[in-house]
Amino acid sequence: MTGPVAGHPHRYCPPGYEWGPVNAKLREYIRTSWRILLKELAAFGVIGALAFVIDIGTFTWLAPHGALKAKAMSTAVSTTFAYFGNRHLSFSHRARTSIGRETSFFFGINLVTLIFSELVIALFVYGLGYGHASTMVFVVNIATIAIGTMFRFWAYKRFVFLHPDRVHSPDIDLDEELAE
Repeated sequence: MTGPVAGHPHRYCPPGYEWGPVNAKLREYIRTSWRILLKELAAFGVIGALAFVIDIGTFTWLAPHGALKAKAMSTAVSTTFAYFGNRHLSFSHRARTSIGRETSFFFGINLVTLIFSELVIALFVYGLGYGHASTMVFVVNIATIAIGTMFRFWAYKRFVFLHPDRVHSPDIDLDEELAE
């Protein structure tokens, strides 16, 4: 059937191509998946921007007292804010698992990024001799936040805020799934 697609007069099929139920399901799946991904990215971006301001503000305020202590405190405060924001906004449509599981994975992932940030900041402060409150350490802090953000988005979706199909499917062993 060429010409207008049944039920969609503004859409046309190329000659020799049939719109079938499989294609309709695929199109709907892709459309829905993209909408969800864009919603997650937008909400993650808003929460992340606010957490970034909290992190940078706290770090800048405390850095003269020691960059590594400042980073630990700024990460603790911004991570706590980010958990509640991501749980209730960015990934609110995803399945809820136990609060203990979610928080331990969430804060564990952030601990990994904190260790990475601390090591890089320590390299610049102690290895290269930059001052605790120097502009270079401030820039390094921002760079480690940017790198950590990419890791966190992937890890939150994969390990913390799971897709409902992955949690409620009877043929999926959640422990085995997470071990992969």
